[in-house]
Formats: sequence, structure tokens, C-alpha cells
Amino acid sequence: MKIALGQFAATPRWEENLAIAIDLARRASAEGARLLLLPEDILAADMKDPDLTLRAAQQLDGPYVAGLIAGLQGLDLMVSGCIFVPDGNGRVYNVHIVVSAHGLIGAYRKLHLYDAFAMKESDRQTPGAEIAPLIEIGGFKVGLMTCYDVRFPELARALALNGAELIAVPAAWVRGPGKEWHWEVMLTARALENTCYVAGIGECGPRNIGCSMVVDPLGVAVVRTGQAPDLLFCEISKERIAKTRVALPVLQNRRFADPALR
Repeated sequence: MKIALGQFAATPRWEENLAIAIDLARRASAEGARLLLLPEDILAADMKDPDLTLRAAQQLDGPYVAGLIAGLQGLDLMVSGCIFVPDGNGRVYNVHIVVSAHGLIGAYRKLHLYDAFAMKESDRQTPGAEIAPLIEIGGFKVGLMTCYDVRFPELARALALNGAELIAVPAAWVRGPGKEWHWEVMLTARALENTCYVAGIGECGPRNIGCSMVVDPLGVAVVRTGQAPDLLFCEISKERIAKTRVALPVLQNRRFADPALR
């Protein structure tokens, strides 16, 4: 299956970001992709105005999601990315959505909030409480994570044990000393230790690193990009997963199992 990664820098206006997402979707579909992965913060973002996440938040049946679904009409394509959704108590959930021309396919509320490196997402956001069900796309089972989640190996392992063959990780990975290396190490580790594909899709722009990549089940970055807006493509293969799991059966060889992760 061909997947696409659409890296861009979100603007403060949701209408502009929706237009970018639809353009990327049309371009991805024209190249035969079945899944387009977009970054975190595809609704609205402004590094100088952190409260924009509260003001710009929309319900899952709001104009952004409705507009994205409308823009996918006639395309055999699913799109994933993150928007902020009001939690009903003056804060927001960071929700990783998957949509197609048929509507909302899946929604995952980010579990791990980025209270690290002098930032505190929990000031404005409410964490989710559940691991997302897998989404099936083109015969592949896709697990959903978001940004800071990638630092927590138990979540990726849970998704792999549930059958994930590809884990999608939209992010707005903030620049800082060693941060690009952290991003690459975490994505690679999550793929290699679970013998599945991991796709990290980074928002670019003045604050975030971009650096989107797809890592294969043996820990090889098969496609990657830099810090500028880009649309890149990758073929993922069930045969590659199967051969890796024969040669490196870590999921079978593990000695510690937590039933709560299933």
C-alpha cells in the first residue's frame, strides 16, 4: 500500500489549514496513495498565542472536519491528523482523527500530554483515557498515537499486540538541543522493538522540526524529509513485516506480558 506524508506549517486560520489539507489529499490521491498522514495541529496554530488552541477548538462535527470530508469526495483516500476539540470544561482534547469521503472513521484522544522541556500542555488540555482501536486501511491495521506518546514504549507495544502493522504518529516536535535526534531515535525504536512500520509526520515552521519519516520493521528509515513543507510517499509491505517477524520474533519471545495492554 502506498502512503503519503504531508508536512506543512499550520497557520492561525483553520480555513487556510483546511485548504492545505485538501490540496495535499488531492495530490496524494493522484499518486495512488490510500492514506495521507498529516501533522499535529492541522486545525490552527500560532507559536506566539498558545491560547489559540482554546479559541479555535471545534467539535468533531464542526466545519473543519465537515470541510475535510467534503474535500475528499471522489477520492479513495483516508486522511489522519490532529485537531483540538472542546472538552466541555474550558479545556480541549488533542484528537487524532481519521476521515474519508464517507465520514469520520476514527478518533483518538492523546494520552500523554507534553509536560516537559519547560512546556505544559496540561494547562490547556485534558488527556485521553483509552488506547484507540485500530483502523483498517487497504488491508493494513493502523494504530494511532500522537507526538509525545512516542516516548512511551508501552503504548506502541499495546498497539502492536493488538495487531498494528503501521503506527501513525502526527507531531509538532519542538526544536531544542538534541530534539531532532530524540525524534529519530524514538520512531526507530518503536518500529524495531515492535517489528512494524512507524510513520512520524512532523509539523514544520519556525518552532517545530518537521523531519517526517517512515521507519520500517527493521528500523530502517525508508523515506524522510527535512524542515520545509513537503509531500513524500512510501510503499509499505505486509511481506516485509512477515519476513521481519520470522527473522526477529521479538513479539513471540517477550517474557513480560501485561494483560491490561491488550
